[in-house]
Amino acid sequence: MNKTYLKLSLDLDFVLIAITASLKDYVLCHKINTRLNLNFEKVEDHEVFFNVDEPALAFSKYNFYIEQGDNDFFILSNRSSEGFLIPEMNKVDYFMIIQGYIDKEDLDYIISGLNKLPDIQVAAQIDPLKLKSNENLVI
Repeated sequence: MNKTYLKLSLDLDFVLIAITASLKDYVLCHKINTRLNLNFEKVEDHEVFFNVDEPALAFSKYNFYIEQGDNDFFILSNRSSEGFLIPEMNKVDYFMIIQGYIDKEDLDYIISGLNKLPDIQVAAQIDPLKLKSNENLVI
């Protein structure tokens, strides 16, 4: 009997910034909005199923959309009461996902602006392809 295999490819075409900050999600977004002149708003939580038999884990999610560049910005919490969104990055508190084209100058502005916030210990770009749990970041 012939076997057919389904190959699944994830769309990981986004910029990923890891943020370490011991702030509540809404406080972090307010500070980012003020510092970088963005407008993150709370949206429905990002739900991820880790096991089929268990309910989904919910991670807080904020969104900001720029029409002129067709860019979608998301801030996702890496922590929920039951676990981590990306378990191998358990020291990271939040992830910023930027979907759509962003040039290096704008990306550098965002990362340096995040790092200038006194409550953020570090903000750094990471490659989503190098994460084992990268499928949890697909929105």
